[in-house]
Amino acid sequence: MKILWAPWRMKYIEEAQKGGSECFICKAYRSESPEESLVLYRDENVIILMNKYPYNTGHLLVAPRRHVPSYEELTEEELCALNMAVKKSLRLLREVLKPDGFNIGVNLGRVAGAGLEDHLHIHVVPRWNGDTNFMPVIAETKVLPEALEDTYKKLLKKASLLRENP
Repeated sequence: MKILWAPWRMKYIEEAQKGGSECFICKAYRSESPEESLVLYRDENVIILMNKYPYNTGHLLVAPRRHVPSYEELTEEELCALNMAVKKSLRLLREVLKPDGFNIGVNLGRVAGAGLEDHLHIHVVPRWNGDTNFMPVIAETKVLPEALEDTYKKLLKKASLLRENP
């Protein structure tokens, strides 16, 4: 049997087992150290941060500042800001990582795959031709070609794009 070394997964497992911990999005929004939470942008309505346990390189989370579980609870201003943040995220990822496509999605409720049910967030996942192989199918394992910190540094260099009007 071959072994894949993924030391960051243990932190995820341990945090998940604790349960009842503070919402990581709210914590990231208030953090005085955005780098620790991989925050790329935040304003009075939204936050854009990297997913610490990504499906693919450059996997971003876009969330409203307010801790709400569903679209129905968003104000029109929040909804507009959220969608503009997704648009800006796409622009940043296209510029820096040059993906061939994207998956954009929302998991509402645990049955729909939400790991965090109480704070609505949108997944923006860059995709490249050939980024899937036998590993996810046969071994239920995803191989990421770059460390999170390296991707974060690349995106942070161009994060000014998130403050501009697209």
